[in-house]
Amino acid sequence: MPDVTEGSKAPAFDMATADGGRVSLDALKGRKVVLYFYPKADTPGCTTESQDFSALIADFEQIGTTVIGVSRDPVKKLDRFKAKHDLKVVLASDEPEDVTEAFGVWVEKTLYGRAYMGIERATFLIDGTGVVRRVWRKVSVKNHAAEVLAATRSL
Repeated sequence: MPDVTEGSKAPAFDMATADGGRVSLDALKGRKVVLYFYPKADTPGCTTESQDFSALIADFEQIGTTVIGVSRDPVKKLDRFKAKHDLKVVLASDEPEDVTEAFGVWVEKTLYGRAYMGIERATFLIDGTGVVRRVWRKVSVKNHAAEVLAATRSL
């Protein structure tokens, strides 16, 4: 499993997004990028996390930062999720599974004693040159977006 750590080059990505677009690390050169991975659109923790980042989107934009939420959900589901909760962040679909693999967030999880594969809730702060500056793994949603904003401001 890849180990994306602070100071390493971020893996390249190019994904389909809600609203029929695409987002890639190459196209964002010169901008800071917050890439947050969440397990499943429209579930309680993932909704709260996306709403928290959306509430701060103007602050992120002001400091030249693009915020991208990544899950393995199909684009149609992301479209519904974005519309239902009026989300302001970019929602990207990693249906091909290569981005979650490249960032090392596709991991074995356990629920009620049963092991299964899923997305580890994690966030990566990438600077304008494509270098990972901060990594949060096993994220707890409460206050996370504000913490990421503070870290981004200090870049």
